[in-house]
Amino acid sequence: MNIDINLQSKRRDLVRKLCDAGYIKTDKVAKAFLNVPRENFIKQELRELAYNDSPLVIDDTGQTISAPHMIAIMLEELELKIGLDILEIGTGSGYNAALIAEIINPQETPDIRGKVTSVERVPNLAKSARSNLVKSNYQDRVDVVLGDGTLGYPECKNNQMYDRIIVTAGSPNIPRYLEIQLREKGILLIPVGKSTVQKLVKIVKKNHNMNKDDICECMFVPLIGMEGHNEKSFSI
Repeated sequence: MNIDINLQSKRRDLVRKLCDAGYIKTDKVAKAFLNVPRENFIKQELRELAYNDSPLVIDDTGQTISAPHMIAIMLEELELKIGLDILEIGTGSGYNAALIAEIINPQETPDIRGKVTSVERVPNLAKSARSNLVKSNYQDRVDVVLGDGTLGYPECKNNQMYDRIIVTAGSPNIPRYLEIQLREKGILLIPVGKSTVQKLVKIVKKNHNMNKDDICECMFVPLIGMEGHNEKSFSI
């Protein structure tokens, strides 16, 4: 494996900056950022920008890999632990799923098997994400599936299956099947808003009630689907 010393240095610098700024608060999130090579999840021609704290375009549809500080905020708010079952809506490049997998199923704890199921609606993105995950050795810890993530996974199933659900696109509402599929004491994190600017909403299920808190403003591409935005409304 070719190791780019310059990129490794930039990765360490980025993690240090995110820690100093208060975006990264825990060792487990810092370790994930240090272990997962962001350059493996973006276009080859953008490799030198891999550790800029900014979003980067990942394909011709306008989909992006989120800015590292935004990912750090979301990972911290998810309160991840080893062994959890995670549902991610919007695989994109696969980078976010790899970071989550690094936290809930680190290689040094082979007897505790956390799992990430990531739903992507765009076939080409799902294919490239799988390739990125193989390249980075996360293919056994992340399942990428095609589908309408606004309906949960499996779609429209009325069972509580996931300890955490993270949505990586902006939704006009909170899809009901995501609430249904969240386990008791689980956390759902989702950007909610009707424009390009949303609020990151954290939902904790307690005694079958959904307790909601607004975390911060954010900007994500639209969540397309039956319980999200209408695809015809956006040229992505």
